[in-house]
Amino acid sequence: MISDACLQELNAKARDIRVLTLEMIGHAGKGHLGGAVSIADILSLLYFKRMNVKPEEPRWADRDRLVLSKGHAGTALYAALSLRGYFPREVCYTLNQNGTTLPSHVDMRKVPGADMTAGSLAQGFSAAVGMALAGKVDSKSYKVYTIVGDGESQEGQIWEAAMFAGNHGLDNLVAFTDWNGMQIDGTTDEVNSLNPLDGKWESFGWHVITVDGHDIVALDAALDEAETVKGKPTMILAKTLKGKGISFAEGKVSSHSMAYGLDEVAAEIAKM
Repeated sequence: MISDACLQELNAKARDIRVLTLEMIGHAGKGHLGGAVSIADILSLLYFKRMNVKPEEPRWADRDRLVLSKGHAGTALYAALSLRGYFPREVCYTLNQNGTTLPSHVDMRKVPGADMTAGSLAQGFSAAVGMALAGKVDSKSYKVYTIVGDGESQEGQIWEAAMFAGNHGLDNLVAFTDWNGMQIDGTTDEVNSLNPLDGKWESFGWHVITVDGHDIVALDAALDEAETVKGKPTMILAKTLKGKGISFAEGKVSSHSMAYGLDEVAAEIAKM
C-alpha cells in the first residue's frame, strides 16, 4: 500500500526522470526519447521504493538486479541511477560524447549501477533469466527485475528464455513489458501483432498481470501480487503511452528516435 506522501514523491521522481531524460537527449541532439520516458513510472517505483540496492556499493552481491533489456531506453535508466545517487547529475549531460561513461545503449562496464549491457534486442532478457537461475542455485534472496519492449517481444529469443524461466519456476524473476504499441517501423499491430500477449506468457508458464503502466499505485499492487506467486515467474504487462509526458513526443512513432535541441527542452519543461 502506498501512502499519499509516498505516491506524491514517486510521481515527482517519475517527472524528474522524464525531465532529465529530455535534457540528456537535448544536449546530445538526438536520441531514443519515446520508449525511454514511457518507463519512467516503472523506474521510479523500482529504484525509489521496491529495489534493495546500495548506490555507494553498486556491485553489492545481495542487491536486487534490474536488466533493461530494451537497452536503447538507457537514458531513462541513467536518469534514475543518477537521481538515486549512483553518479552526479552533471555526468548525464555527457551522453554519447567522446569519453563518456554513458553510451546510448547501456554498458555495464561503464555505468555505475547498470546490471547488464543491453542493446541487441532480447539478449538482456535472457541474461535476466540467467541471473534469476543463479540466485536460485546459490540460495540468494535477491530479486531480478527486467524490462522488455513490445517490439522486442517479436524476437524469438524472448520466447526461448520465457520457456526456460517458466519451466524452472523462477519466482524470483519479475518482468515488465513496456506495452506502448509502437516500434521503430510503425505500430506493433502493423509490424507483427503480439495479441493475445497475456495468453502467450501464460502458455509459457508465467503468472501474468496487466496494468496501466503509468499508474504507480497499480504497478505497486502488481508487485505485491508477484510477491505471493510461488513456482512461476511474473510478467507485468504495462500498458503505456510512447513519449508519455513530453507533448511533442506523446503517441508518436517518430519519438522512437528524434532530434531536438535545448530550446525545445526549455519550452517543454516550462509546460510540465
